[in-house]
Amino acid sequence: MINITFPDGSVRSYEQGVTGLQIAESISPALARDVLSCAVNGETVELNRPIDKDSKVQLFKWEDNEGKHSFWHTSAHLLAEALQELYPGIQFGFGPAIENGFFYDVLLKDGESIKESDFPKIEAKMKELAGKKEPVVRKEISKKDALKDFGDAGQTYKCEHIDQDLEDGTITTYTQGSFTDLCKGPHLLNTGAIKAVKLTSVAGAFWRGDATREQMQRLYGISFPKKKMLDEYLVMLEEAKKRDHRKIGKEMELFMFSERVGKGLPIWLPKGTELRLRLQDMLRKIQRRYGYQEVITPHIGSKNLYVTSGHYAHYGKDSFQPIHTPEEDEEYMLKPMNCPHHCEVFAWKPRSYKDLPLRIAEFGTVYRYEQSGELHGLTRVRSFTQDDAHIFCRPDQVKSEFVRVIDIIQTVFSTFNFSDDNVEVQISLRDPEDTEKYIGSDEIWNTAEQAIIDACKEKGLKARVEYGEAAFYGPKLDFMVKDAIGRRWQLGTIQVDYNLPQRFKLEYTADDNSKQVPVMIHRAPFGSMERFCAVLIEHTAGHFPLWLTPDQVSVLPISEKYNDYAKKVAKYLDQQGVRANVDDRNEKIGRKIRDNELKRVPYMVIVGEKESAEGLVSMRKQGGGEQATMTMEDFATRINNEVAEQLKATVIQPE
Repeated sequence: MINITFPDGSVRSYEQGVTGLQIAESISPALARDVLSCAVNGETVELNRPIDKDSKVQLFKWEDNEGKHSFWHTSAHLLAEALQELYPGIQFGFGPAIENGFFYDVLLKDGESIKESDFPKIEAKMKELAGKKEPVVRKEISKKDALKDFGDAGQTYKCEHIDQDLEDGTITTYTQGSFTDLCKGPHLLNTGAIKAVKLTSVAGAFWRGDATREQMQRLYGISFPKKKMLDEYLVMLEEAKKRDHRKIGKEMELFMFSERVGKGLPIWLPKGTELRLRLQDMLRKIQRRYGYQEVITPHIGSKNLYVTSGHYAHYGKDSFQPIHTPEEDEEYMLKPMNCPHHCEVFAWKPRSYKDLPLRIAEFGTVYRYEQSGELHGLTRVRSFTQDDAHIFCRPDQVKSEFVRVIDIIQTVFSTFNFSDDNVEVQISLRDPEDTEKYIGSDEIWNTAEQAIIDACKEKGLKARVEYGEAAFYGPKLDFMVKDAIGRRWQLGTIQVDYNLPQRFKLEYTADDNSKQVPVMIHRAPFGSMERFCAVLIEHTAGHFPLWLTPDQVSVLPISEKYNDYAKKVAKYLDQQGVRANVDDRNEKIGRKIRDNELKRVPYMVIVGEKESAEGLVSMRKQGGGEQATMTMEDFATRINNEVAEQLKATVIQPE
């Protein structure tokens, strides 16, 4: 007999060789019907994998990310199986599960390609194969046999992957029907659970991400255990299209891209710049209350700086290539990270324990070379500004600093209505079975990990603990938020770092006069200004809070005769701190109203003969809501009172 320990700490005894499915059946038939995969001692595996020793076991259903991953991983293989039947001679690259669904990279023979018009027949074939409830069979295989089997099948890219990346004793295949794939798993027991599938898009993707290699086609898809779930997802997709930050950003004139400037390099237009600066000012006010000091560092740095930090070795391929200065024989790089510069700020003069914690903040622009096929609006760019800060502290200060950063992140989230119910928190700790790969002593790690756990408890955060997910340089805390239509985004992050202080030989004088290495904490509540703005645009559909929106009021003269009065109204509002513009185009008032609705301007004031004669404005709220006529003074007071109430509710009133 072996003992199985469940996540709640309870223990049950089973015969050696018991499977995850049998464990689920012993608990309840309903659970056995719903379970998709399981974790054995932290490793997610299929439900038919025998368990031979005392183990910790967790069962995953659709509601769990791990369950979805297994479901979508099998769906990727189902897609490939369907393509193999429909397109003889097709070549397969990689086909993983992703956060929302799956993709498979493929190359058709003779220069053929798959078009969106082909999606219905591919989906029909996938449903046909899924209906056969084909078992998914795992097999361990030698490298020699793997090369032979995939070579005989004519799979050139699979053979290259086997030859270059895989070793004997590590290779497994999964077979369903007539399709066999290289894979580590995990998978469903059979394809029968896949009841609804939808291919969502097709894009280009270079083999291995190498622009010098062949360009394959990447087919994206998603699947569900119930058709109703797919229907709901498609409704959400339609809503997401309406909220696409690229579409709304163009309509509101927030940002642009220029091929002449370069791919992935956003240009913030005047209205977008106002939005972004207002966000930065908000965070500045919050940071000042928590003792941060702001710095500005260069957009480039010596290559040696990033060699010292380790960023060149780890991220050099994702950075722009070094800039050579022939006269001085020096090399510089566009800044990929702010943290090495902040280490130099710490090191520029002697530090005492009395100086700690030292909190250094910067809205620092960094540059990463993203493949052109990976670029996407503001969410994947080559130039972005991080709301970066680095805290240098003593080990005994880690918990209190984490609590303070959590306070800042929660303030940011509540400001934009990312409620606690929609926030997922993950604590990433060391793998207790393999501590050798981490920098720092066991004592320091244990102190930091416990500090993070205690900080979350103190703040009432229901955090999920994941072992083995910590960075090699320290544990971390990540915040995922759901937006207004249920999509998950990673925004805030806090990371402990023992690596950089050692690399830069940072030290402070302790109270016993000894020299000690500080702990470094990275934090970024927004993550990057670009990505946060994209998320905020899509979360609000462009309907920003009144205090934040670039244009609070549009003044619309009924005809050109009233343009001067409209400008007088706008000037008065501006003097009262209300952001107003005048739409004095020679257009009918109905067209002006529609255009300003499209720009999401919260208030419109219409002025004509009566308003001009009596010093009034006719107010119209965005969306065709409330309408009223009032004096300029009363309208300005209304706007300012509404802004003041919003700021009061968001805890970011003036200091």
